[in-house]
Amino acid sequence: MNKGARAKVGLFGVGLETYWKQFDGLKERLMGYLEELAEQLTTLHAEVFNEGLIDTPEKAFAAGRMFRQNEVDIIFLYVTTYAVSSTVLPVVQRAKVPVIVLNLSPEATINYAEFNRMKDRTKMTGEWLAYCSACPVPEIASVFKQARIPFYQVTGVLDDEVGVWKEVGDWIDAARVAFTMYNNRLGLMGNYYGGMLDIYSNLTLHCAGFGGHIEIIEADELAALRGQVTEQEIKDRMAVFYESFEIQQDCAPEELARAARTSVALDILVDRHQLGSMAYYHKGTGNEANEDTMSSVILGNTLLTARGVPVAGEYEVKNAQAMKIMDSFGAGGSFTEYYAMDYKDDVVLMGHDGPGHIRIAQGKTKVRPLYVYHGKVGKGLSVEMSVKNGPVTLLSVVEQNNGTLMLLCAEGESVAGPILEIGNTNSRYRFSVGAKKFVEDWNNEGPAHHCAVGVGHIASKIKKLGRLLNMDVVQVC
Repeated sequence: MNKGARAKVGLFGVGLETYWKQFDGLKERLMGYLEELAEQLTTLHAEVFNEGLIDTPEKAFAAGRMFRQNEVDIIFLYVTTYAVSSTVLPVVQRAKVPVIVLNLSPEATINYAEFNRMKDRTKMTGEWLAYCSACPVPEIASVFKQARIPFYQVTGVLDDEVGVWKEVGDWIDAARVAFTMYNNRLGLMGNYYGGMLDIYSNLTLHCAGFGGHIEIIEADELAALRGQVTEQEIKDRMAVFYESFEIQQDCAPEELARAARTSVALDILVDRHQLGSMAYYHKGTGNEANEDTMSSVILGNTLLTARGVPVAGEYEVKNAQAMKIMDSFGAGGSFTEYYAMDYKDDVVLMGHDGPGHIRIAQGKTKVRPLYVYHGKVGKGLSVEMSVKNGPVTLLSVVEQNNGTLMLLCAEGESVAGPILEIGNTNSRYRFSVGAKKFVEDWNNEGPAHHCAVGVGHIASKIKKLGRLLNMDVVQVC
């Protein structure tokens, strides 16, 4: 699934220049740890800009300039031993990006007996300093607080893959997704579904919170592009349909051809406007070309969603953003809402009409004909799928009444069982707090009725993304 661009990561270590002449080999030893750290970071889908061991204010100012010139997304400050805070503050002040303080010991414990058997007091002090990564962290934290610089900490052992490196990897993923959202082009085609007051969005607020660009697109443009699609392109796209979906026998060939024509036109539209995501809705009433177009978009939008351009129906801007976040984390991000509850099995039934994310489907996605789009104009083909059984995360972008955005998430499990085979996406979800408490806690946060569902438990990554974007994050379970 989509993993987006590599995060640009700034890395530097800190030490005290006075120590190097006093303690032979200490600087080289600490630089070795720093290089080990840099190598690990490159394995985590990151482009690393390593400014080395900063031990003077002059080097600190230079490192800050270099990080800014290279436009790093996040900085990792590796505290190797004691260092004065004047070698830290200029780096972060100039770079103006979030900083993660790595308080990492080279080993889980000091060998006290072996240490105390050393005869040379100077060598003992040098050995002691190699374990002093925790020593300057309070000083650094104090200075960051006074300078109003947000910082975050990862504390542990350098080679702890399960704890430390998972957390570091989550920070890198969060920085990469923040970068992706900042550079994303969100296309809005059509208009809101009338009367759904909860989905009306403040577009300026989204640009302020996530960055990116919002491109307003006319449904007429897509209809015009359909008229330029050739018969061969339709034939080729129908072959893609048969490869990607399980086409049911009652799907009429003319409906498949109609959907194929629109799918080709959608790809042209996305490429023309360089879109990374899209939200759409349009009845097209009174305009035959537009109605024909908008009633045949589901298969094409499903394919777009599968290749990293998530598409949200009903012009749900907030959910297009949530789907893009989930997809950028590599979790998928399918358009959904809960519509019923099964109290006997203690599960929540969730799904939606329109496009789904076939790459997180349990088995091959079916295509079925619908003779009426409930609550909408027209008829045509739709997709039917369930999300893979296993851990899932739900995400909603919430516009709060204080004029800010919030990320609302929940971790649960997609479980096997009967679903409604009505040509929509449908899944059964179980939550640790139970179905009743989940829906009540979720509703209490005031989200719109749509959300994005992705595979895996990634709430820890979403929380870190919220910190990088200065957004509140609420996890209900």
